[in-house]
Parts: sequence; structure tokens; C-alpha cells
Amino acid sequence: MLDFDPLYSTPQAEAIERFIQEHYGVPGPVRCRMIHRGLNDVYLVTDNHGQRYVFRLSHVRARGRADVETETAFLDHLSRSKVPVAAPIPTRDGALYTQGRAPEGVREGVLFQAIAGREPIATDAGDALANGKTLALMHNAAETFSSDRALYRLDLEHLLHRPLARIRDSGIVEDPKVLGDLEDIASRTANAIEAFGNLTWTYCHGDCHGFNARINDAGDAVFFDFDDGGPGYLAYDLSVFLWAKVSFGRKLTPMWDAFLEGYRAGRPIAPYDFEAAQRFVIVRHFWLMGEYASRSPEWGSNAVGWIAREATFLKTWEMDRFADRLF
Repeated sequence: MLDFDPLYSTPQAEAIERFIQEHYGVPGPVRCRMIHRGLNDVYLVTDNHGQRYVFRLSHVRARGRADVETETAFLDHLSRSKVPVAAPIPTRDGALYTQGRAPEGVREGVLFQAIAGREPIATDAGDALANGKTLALMHNAAETFSSDRALYRLDLEHLLHRPLARIRDSGIVEDPKVLGDLEDIASRTANAIEAFGNLTWTYCHGDCHGFNARINDAGDAVFFDFDDGGPGYLAYDLSVFLWAKVSFGRKLTPMWDAFLEGYRAGRPIAPYDFEAAQRFVIVRHFWLMGEYASRSPEWGSNAVGWIAREATFLKTWEMDRFADRLF
């Protein structure tokens, strides 16, 4: 009989329940159900008193192992700095994360307190403003956090060049002209960003697109999902929100204005960072395409075939925003 090496496994909810009971001091018995399967596996956990938690089991991705050590240390720092975030819950041993063995290898787990509040609304300017306010608070607090031990840096190699290589190597984009267009756009974008030379560096959330938050009763945006964070360009962290309002056919730029208003209420934006954020919209799209391309062996090529059509959005954004500087 042939043994198949697993690329990815999904633990049963009962196994997650046993794992949490073993490693965390939450009142048992706990009940668990999966709420999301994707770049990571996410479970809703309820203890014997009705208290709700979220357990995230990290997936090994193209970038490498999850940097949960730096992520959870940063979240702990933010929580102590009174920034509204979903802080990690310590294990019985006081660690902010733990590890378990799956058929494909070791995977990292983090237990979070579930956030009260509602999901943000894409067209609500108040929610956009709240996201901007919390991101500014986060960047302010990041000034007193040391990320020297971080595994990943959100630089152009991580966000643009490696994702482009994953797209190319995946074979999803079969048309040589489209692939050439993507390579040209990436090259022009990298050159334009590098020409700034003085962009602000900070610790980034990495995925602040407006929905990795809950809006609490006070109207604050409470952030979660820092899995793609790390030291990187502040302009990139800003750009993710803009990208979410203009990509995939969306036309929600007024929400970008509200987001900026909220951010500037707590922290100024240097003119060069603001201008660079427009360029980083392209970088963000390449990052997403690269992530999906890298998962084609698991998800299948049909699930990521949309990547081959995205050169049109990137060229349109380039022409609309930078036509006078392209040639």
C-alpha cells in the first residue's frame, strides 16, 4: 500500500478541545467548532462558563513558519499600551503560544479572547475612521517595541519580488504577454518605491483592510489577525486599507478619506509616506496573488485562476495614478 505524504491536514474539533484543555487553564469542558479554514485554521471555543475564545492554528506557508513569537509579543505590548487588540491568552506555563504536531509537521497555536462587537461595514465612514484611529495608536505604540528577533521583514523582497516568483513558478499565468506585463509593473513599482529613499519604517499590522477588526460599543476598532505583521513600511500598512477599497472592482475611495481622517487624528502622515501608499496598492495586490499562487497545490489551480486576470487592474491603477511618471 502506498503512503501519501500529507500537504495539509485538518484536526478534528474534538482534538482541538483536548489540546486546549491540556495547555490552557480555561474552565472545562470546552466546546469547539471551526469557523474558518484558509491561510490558517480558526476555531471558536466556548468554556464551561460560556466564555468565548478564538483558537488559531497556524499553517506553514510559502514564507516559512509563522512568527508567533514576535506576533504575540507585539500583541502583548499593544495590550499593555492600551491599544484595542485581541491579546493572546497565556498557557498554563505562561507562554503566549504553543505547538502541536500534525501529520505534516509542527503547527503553532494561539488562544485569543473573543472580541465583543460587530463586524465593520464596508460602506460605513465611521467604521473606516475607527480603523484609522486604531492603526495610528498601534504605530505610536510600535515606537517602543523591539522587533529585532522578527523572522520576516515586510520589505519589497517579501511583499513583491518573492510573490512575483511564486506567480511565475506556479504556472497559473500561461500567457507570456500577461506574465511580461506583471513583471514590468512589478519592476516599475519597485523602482518608484526605492526612489523615495526615506520611507518610514514601523511594526506593521500587515493586513489592515478594514475587516480584521470588530467595532465595540464605544465605536472603537479592536484589531485582530496580526499573522502577516512584522517590521516594514508604514506606507504599506496604510495602503492595505486603500487597496481593499479599490481592488476587485470596488469604488469606495470615500472610505479611504475617512480612514485617513481617523489616522491623522492620532498621528501625522509624512507626504512621502502618503504618496508611496498609492504605489504600495500594487505591491499589496502582488502579495495577495503570490499567497494564492503558492497555495495552488493545496487548493487547486481552478481556485486561484483569477490571478491571470489581474494585470488589467494593476495597469489601470498605474495609468490612472502615475501616467505622467511611467515613461
